[in-house]
Amino acid sequence: MIAIIDYDAGNIRSVEKALKSLGQDTSVTRDRDVILKADKVILPGVGAFGDAMDKLRKYGLESVIHEVAEAGTPFLGICLGLQLLFERSDETPGIEGLGILRGEILRIPGGGGLKIPHIGWNSLAYPNKGRLFQGIPEESYVYFVHSYYLKAADESIVTAAAEYGTCIHASVEQGNVFACQFHPEKSSEVGLKILENFVGLENI
Repeated sequence: MIAIIDYDAGNIRSVEKALKSLGQDTSVTRDRDVILKADKVILPGVGAFGDAMDKLRKYGLESVIHEVAEAGTPFLGICLGLQLLFERSDETPGIEGLGILRGEILRIPGGGGLKIPHIGWNSLAYPNKGRLFQGIPEESYVYFVHSYYLKAADESIVTAAAEYGTCIHASVEQGNVFACQFHPEKSSEVGLKILENFVGLENI
């Protein structure tokens, strides 16, 4: 069973729908025991960094997420879920993230005719080989919706990158923890393959 963490963020149901299309049993939940017993855990979300961290703490989910990460259970952050895994964000200075991964979330620089937020399809480059991208050619297109981007402290964990006014660290992998800034659940066949690769992971 795949637990999808419910913390009142947007876009949770579209992730659930995509997983069900792959034949997966899912539970949208904030129940600690259900999350800890799950085979896989996903932290999706669309929204503001500070508000999301407040909700995770309000529902007692911060410590649960750390337990999942430490237990070796495959964990996937999507969009805001990626950003929350890191230490801090320009969106809400002074609010600490989960700090499971090292790095910061920066505002996408304006200028050059680029629209912010970044909404649309961008191709991916693979700076390091990642398990989520097995069977997916480099330069495949995925769908982004965001105004802030990840700059990971350790670039060896970056498995996919995209260009949009700057180099966006679009996906990371460290042990059992994975994350995508883009939305695999909205990225057509490529996105479903990424989710399928995640579903097929073993515990670490």
